[in-house]
Amino acid sequence: MKPFTTSIALLCLSLLFVIPVFGQEKIDRIEPPFWWAGMKNTNLQLLVHGENIAHLRPKVQYKGLSLERVIKVKSPNYLFLDLKMDPTMEPGTCNIVFLNTNQEVAVSYNYEFLTREKGSATREGFNNSDVLYLITPDRFVNADPSNDSLEGLKEKSNRAFKGGRHGGDIAGIEKSLDYIADLGFTAIWVNPVLENDQEEYSYHGYSTTDFYKVDPRFGTNEDYRDLSRKAKEKGVKFIMDMIVNHCGSGHWWMEDLPTEDWLNSTGEYVQTNHKKSVIQDPYGAKIDRQIFVDGWFVSTMPDLNQRNDLLATYLTQNSIWWIEYADLAGIRMDTYPYPDMDYMTEWTEAVMHEYPDFNVVGEEWNGNPAIVSYWQRGKQNPNGYTSELKSLMDFPVQENLVKALNVGSWNPVYEMLANDFLYPDPDNLVVFPDNHDMNRFYAAIGEDYAKFKLGLAMILTTRGIPQIYYGTEILMSNPGNGDHGIIRSDFPGGWAGDQVDGFSGEGLTPQQKAAKDFLKNILLWRKGAKALHDGKLLHYVPEHDTYVYFRYNDSHKVMVALNMGTKPATLKLDRFSEALPAQATGKDVISGKVYKLSGDLTVPAMTPMIIDLD
Repeated sequence: MKPFTTSIALLCLSLLFVIPVFGQEKIDRIEPPFWWAGMKNTNLQLLVHGENIAHLRPKVQYKGLSLERVIKVKSPNYLFLDLKMDPTMEPGTCNIVFLNTNQEVAVSYNYEFLTREKGSATREGFNNSDVLYLITPDRFVNADPSNDSLEGLKEKSNRAFKGGRHGGDIAGIEKSLDYIADLGFTAIWVNPVLENDQEEYSYHGYSTTDFYKVDPRFGTNEDYRDLSRKAKEKGVKFIMDMIVNHCGSGHWWMEDLPTEDWLNSTGEYVQTNHKKSVIQDPYGAKIDRQIFVDGWFVSTMPDLNQRNDLLATYLTQNSIWWIEYADLAGIRMDTYPYPDMDYMTEWTEAVMHEYPDFNVVGEEWNGNPAIVSYWQRGKQNPNGYTSELKSLMDFPVQENLVKALNVGSWNPVYEMLANDFLYPDPDNLVVFPDNHDMNRFYAAIGEDYAKFKLGLAMILTTRGIPQIYYGTEILMSNPGNGDHGIIRSDFPGGWAGDQVDGFSGEGLTPQQKAAKDFLKNILLWRKGAKALHDGKLLHYVPEHDTYVYFRYNDSHKVMVALNMGTKPATLKLDRFSEALPAQATGKDVISGKVYKLSGDLTVPAMTPMIIDLD
């Protein structure tokens, strides 16, 4: 998006906090706080909150905009306004007046409709040409210590506590954009940054207390938007981590819920059973499915009821607002199967209606591809459920990659990829060695550097869209400790006074430096490896502890050979004649050696080879 002018930015901020009041009535907030002219969906619903405002009668005065309906709810402190925008409506300031019972203006509010960025509707989402860098912002870089602890927010900074706030911020990510881009990453997925005004464990961001406000300990809305813009300037796409399943117990509306059914389980804490298969289970009991969908993760994460039409509209508009405002190239949707499944189809349809080339990846943490594939767009499900979700996190491949490396056989990976017939679009899955919720990859494979290289080579060359967690490039680990606060440890060099600097390399071990170079080399090559961007996968049954596969399209072909054995493997190349041209030559991306591919090929022990064929 183009930057707002200074005057418009100041106006938007003033609208949030300075509202003329006539008499005793006052509007505390209107959400969304502003909108855009020219959206495909011409409907807009405003949530209006203020003390005892339900008796007020709103009127809209703006050319091309009509007030279709005013909805009153149980709480006297809310009004919901259904607006209709004519497709030709011009950007500008709309005056909304609220009349009291005497037909006098009690409150007057100026609501802004902004101009959309040119090409906003046709923005390109993340795709197979990208490699995602996942960042937990509180644990990456602290570039602005002044916002570590702030008055008015419950939890203060405590870097000594593994589960506390450590001070990483948006400014730190912005400061590191050159580092990320230079490594060869083309997209960043940032864990949630919206306000989490919780008493403890607020750093992870998954207990939202304001859906329209970045947590001030990370920065401002404007900082977040600027980070996305500056990343884009460096060729790095921006992906937002979102949650519609739940909010935080400290959310501003928890003291004044609009309706009795705003939350699931009648607003009382009922633990979810986490039995994800109950959605697909043909024998499953209704009560088990209800507890899964309507139960809460923990008592501090109230479960939202997306079957409430007002809340459903609120959540969907919020997602579109952030796409438009922060110029997003993608969304990672947390806990995708936990909300109401019909709503999730409606939500995804609404997002893709506005942005047909956008991409959304959903989290379905399950090792069974039959369960994961259920949620992908185009899947013909036995129960008739239709999803519109393009991408999913490929937990089945992740689990079997770790298993393969630990048991010393590629068969688990081979067999799992053979299940790709279950997916309508396996190329649009996000593949990864680890993430923020599990043991770091280096720890999971026993801190074996040779296995690390084999695993990374596989993730970066197989089908799908690769994602790497921050610190993987320097072998960050959590041996013997699965605590999330340890898994999400601070990136070395991100805090003043750090003795080790992962950015400059100062204090890193030779192996850590080698790991970074290994990853960077493959990533930079991958940018131009068209066969990995839009090519097919052809793989062979593992033999001699070696897994061989090809990525290819009409103009480019890559051969990957991964030897997990403790001895060199000699491959008879005629076995691969279906994919390997006679008398082919190619260069190994990793070693730089050129090979004439005829007769035999020897793959050294515990070594990956990525051969870019001429």
